[in-house]
Amino acid sequence: MVASRLIFLLLAFPLSLFCQDRYFVSFKDKVNTPYSISNPLQFLSQKSIDRRAKENFIVNTEDLPVDPAYVVQVKTTGASVFFHSRWFNGVLIQADASIASAVLALPFVAKVELVAPGTKLIGGRRKSIDKSEGVAASPIKNQWQNEMIGLDKMQTAGYRGEGIDVAVFDDGFNGVDTLSSFKSIFQEGRVKSAFDFVHNSKDVYSVYDHGTKVLSIIAGNIPGTFLGGATKANFFLYRTEDNASEYRIEEYNWLFAAERADSAGVDVINSSLGYNTFDDPTMNYTNKDLNGKTSMVSRAAVKAIERGIVVVVSAGNEGDKSWKYIDVPADAEGVIACGAVNNLGFRSLFSSFGPSADGRVKPDVCAMGEGDAVITSSGEIAYWNGTSFASPLIASLVIGLRQAIPQASAKEIYQRVIHSATQINKPDDELGYGIPNFMLAQNLSDDIQLYPNPIRDGVLKILFNYPHDLSFGVTIFNSTGQKVFEFSGAVNGNNNPYLVDLSALTVGLYLVKVQMPTSAKVTRIVKIY
Repeated sequence: MVASRLIFLLLAFPLSLFCQDRYFVSFKDKVNTPYSISNPLQFLSQKSIDRRAKENFIVNTEDLPVDPAYVVQVKTTGASVFFHSRWFNGVLIQADASIASAVLALPFVAKVELVAPGTKLIGGRRKSIDKSEGVAASPIKNQWQNEMIGLDKMQTAGYRGEGIDVAVFDDGFNGVDTLSSFKSIFQEGRVKSAFDFVHNSKDVYSVYDHGTKVLSIIAGNIPGTFLGGATKANFFLYRTEDNASEYRIEEYNWLFAAERADSAGVDVINSSLGYNTFDDPTMNYTNKDLNGKTSMVSRAAVKAIERGIVVVVSAGNEGDKSWKYIDVPADAEGVIACGAVNNLGFRSLFSSFGPSADGRVKPDVCAMGEGDAVITSSGEIAYWNGTSFASPLIASLVIGLRQAIPQASAKEIYQRVIHSATQINKPDDELGYGIPNFMLAQNLSDDIQLYPNPIRDGVLKILFNYPHDLSFGVTIFNSTGQKVFEFSGAVNGNNNPYLVDLSALTVGLYLVKVQMPTSAKVTRIVKIY
């Protein structure tokens, strides 16, 4: 079995025989790990543990670090070991093909996957999603892109991200450490971490400025001219994207960054990145892979969401190209995948279409992504296009919600965003649930709504503000207290409001009880014909 796997690896990548390449090594188990889920402070921050508690997510073996003894034995083969993955129980190595074969032969190794040729770690991608064209700079304000989703009202209400930890994954943050528009986040010690997973370096400020532009929408501040959506948040700046090439290593970089963010207790991830095709065509995805379960980056995003991180991503700029559909990880269930609209609220032609391969609504929501004002690495304000810039706008809204409703889980924040959007009752494959609004999202009732009341056409509608595969039961009593109707069902984002046919009931006054797993609502309704 080992030999056959190795032959496949060598045949698939013959050019890597005589050079150092990058591989992800998957281990079979964690049976001898010195770490224990009963003592999570060995490997997680207290904030990370507390965040899990809000999700009712119990620390499990996936959270345990890889077995250090396995790492030592991998190193004895001559491989250079870099980043570890707790969630997928493996390590990233750099080695030649002969060393990779020696690693594969170790008894505790399940798989060795080549994720990129060539060396990078000792010492990007050509994607349409982030290759938007800039136009001439002009000193303009970014008020309208903020107002469209209510960030101005959010800021007026006093929510600017104070105390919220935000990770931004991108291709580089050139100039951020020197520009006056970002000066306060350094002076106030709010850049908590910065790391380049592409080159294994702490310097994220020397190359590329797509991340600079994205970050400016959240954190940029030029008094009287430009105000980011959540300028007072704390930031973790991670370079995961290699613009020089396009291989699946970037998905693993995303994974390593997400695990580091998780351990630190980060509340929100913004990732204006997406993937569908690669320099090596054997790595390409097809539309059927957009199921949230195939790509490594989508699986990593789901792991982060399960642990209480709200993950906001760009949907993709493929709408006017042959691919057309969303990229990964926008397909992951529970991520807020952001499409782009123009300043009138109409879909931008480049904004990628949904749905996911398994029929879920995608994109989830939209924000302005056409002609967005951003701060460049030179400190100028320019207009740029892309769902990359819609994403940090929505991330700013999410940051405000995390501050305004600190007790809310990631799933509840997701539902609040969705249910504040303009197309909540009629989502489509272009705008998803539509354009959300901060004040609506903040003020959504925790309750359910029953309507119309009185009932005229025999159909009762039950609107659940936070449907997430929620089971419920309906019991109806007449005016004398007799049970006349009983029903049980389940609701999700695709059948909300839930329609209950009451045409068989006679005209009169009724008491309706809707029982949910942890609460119930009792309402009087009148059926008039």
